[in-house]
Amino acid sequence: MTPHRIGLGLDVHRFAEGRDLYLGGVKIPHGKGLLGHSDADVLLHAVIDALLGAAGIGDIGELFPDTDPRYKGIRSTALLEEAMKRLAAAGWRVVNCDAVLVCEEPKVLPHREAIRASLAALLGVAPDAVMVKGKTSERLGFTGRGEGIMAQAVVLIERGKG
Repeated sequence: MTPHRIGLGLDVHRFAEGRDLYLGGVKIPHGKGLLGHSDADVLLHAVIDALLGAAGIGDIGELFPDTDPRYKGIRSTALLEEAMKRLAAAGWRVVNCDAVLVCEEPKVLPHREAIRASLAALLGVAPDAVMVKGKTSERLGFTGRGEGIMAQAVVLIERGKG
């Protein structure tokens, strides 16, 4: 069996009035939040899908469906914690995570270190094993029009350690 696997996750959420904005488990000051069944933390959703995909144990929609009232309004940190339990039960641990947030606003750089620290703690890795980058889409598409945020994440997991 392969000792390492790579997973890729992607998620998209539109902005909505009257909601808090969470990115990587961190509450970000912004005029709008993201719309979703949970807190719509687009970054954590991409990370969860990357982890589950790497381990071959499902995806976020399968494990935490938006049709299940148990997940209505839930913090995505709780979803990631459950995904991490499933990852460990399958014999895997996280090595590192690299992620991109695509949005015109908010700017990611002022919040990057807090997001990295939060994500590292949730993944059980050192902060230098997590990178988060903010990119614009040069005012193209839904992100460029300021309608929402897209996140992509890549994770490396390894078997049977820690």
